Amino acid sequence: MIEYIKGELAELTPAQAVVETGGVGYALNISLNTYSAIQGRKDVKLYVHESLQTGGRDDNYTFYGFATRRERELYRLLITVSGVGANTARTMLSSITPAELCNAIANGDEKLIKGVKGIGLKTAQRIIVDLKDKIMSTGIAEELHVAASHQEGPAIDTGIRDEAVSAMTMLGFAPVPSAKVVTAILTEQPALAVEMVVKEALKRIK
Repeated sequence: MIEYIKGELAELTPAQAVVETGGVGYALNISLNTYSAIQGRKDVKLYVHESLQTGGRDDNYTFYGFATRRERELYRLLITVSGVGANTARTMLSSITPAELCNAIANGDEKLIKGVKGIGLKTAQRIIVDLKDKIMSTGIAEELHVAASHQEGPAIDTGIRDEAVSAMTMLGFAPVPSAKVVTAILTEQPALAVEMVVKEALKRIK
């Protein structure tokens, strides 16, 4: 599995980036958000989602590239929803920013989601139902400064949170409950060092 591709930005269009590294040019499908983030840069680092489509005469292997891990995570959540395919998810991330999309999901804004081409009311409702809890528990919402309408709280250090969740995952705990516990600890005690966060998370996680 390819985690990211880092190299020279050889070609760029609003829909595709070609990144050259080690003498190989990798073509990655991108969103308009990623296009805006890397436009004008010589060297880039794109986080990769690999998609293998089977059927027909040939298998089709496609790379999707994202300027941030969080945009890739949001993309991966979107394609788990019934009725949202790879291109539809990319269209959503090209039509509205990840922060706007997370806000819409967190606050049940069907109208904003339905405004994306190819998304009907039922699909918009399904996205909200399927992903509302997930975007809050995985840490995407906090990093994008998103909060459900009834929630308030201090900003947390997303770097420490990510390190702590990564450590918990390596210790054998699932990412979603780990993120939930770590986020709660950092909300209560935002100045904690990462090792103290992990120690406290090990006491709380079930």
